[in-house]
Amino acid sequence: MRKIIAIGGGEIGRPGHKIETKKIDREIIKLTGKKNPKLLFVPTASSDSEGYVSVAQNYFGKKLKCKVDNLLLLKEKISKKDIEKKILSADIVYVGGGNTLKMMNIWKRKGVDKIFKKAIKKGVVFSGLSAGAVCWFKYASSDSKKFYDPKASLIKVSGLNFISAVSCPHYDVEKDRKPELKILMKKTKSAAIALDNCCAIEIVGDNYRIINSKQSANAYKVYWKDKRYFEEKLKKDNKFRPIKELLNY
Repeated sequence: MRKIIAIGGGEIGRPGHKIETKKIDREIIKLTGKKNPKLLFVPTASSDSEGYVSVAQNYFGKKLKCKVDNLLLLKEKISKKDIEKKILSADIVYVGGGNTLKMMNIWKRKGVDKIFKKAIKKGVVFSGLSAGAVCWFKYASSDSKKFYDPKASLIKVSGLNFISAVSCPHYDVEKDRKPELKILMKKTKSAAIALDNCCAIEIVGDNYRIINSKQSANAYKVYWKDKRYFEEKLKKDNKFRPIKELLNY
């Protein structure tokens, strides 16, 4: 049964920043049914940033009492067998933010995408923010090109398709997200789930709910129909609903 918590964005303890997503992250842990679950941190999108790894170790390990391991695909030589062992032995896979396109290309080259498909059937909880949120969807609205050209437009990146929709992170804090998503969706035959920072979609099996760690943070269903553009705010009442409601438009 698939278990996914995709977070639109937020801080987990970078120096000089307050922790913003703890309420959501506790839900990730709760979903495992374990007090001290094994969490595998995957920082591919940040090129295995040492600083990011240190922050995640401190936050998930010391503060939230997880048993933390890292999957470093760029800075360590690791066999496919060992990659699979790390992923399939984890209770939680948490993917960090960064360059989504680069991350997806590396995962496909190393076969990580196929291992993740095994892991989701096994009941591993998949989670993450920003790039680590949108990767679970069929497509992502991504700022990957901006890492090389700050003036570049957002692009559509293919994800793992565990959720048959488009996903857009940082919907409330990055000014180009809303207009660019509107353009992208005109060319895309599906709905999109747009997530504010500190807001997440939690999926358990075929049902979903919207959770947040900041009361003002929201999620939206976005789509075109009959040449009209719709942006529907999703309910935040803790009730699980059929995910097919989000995919139909």
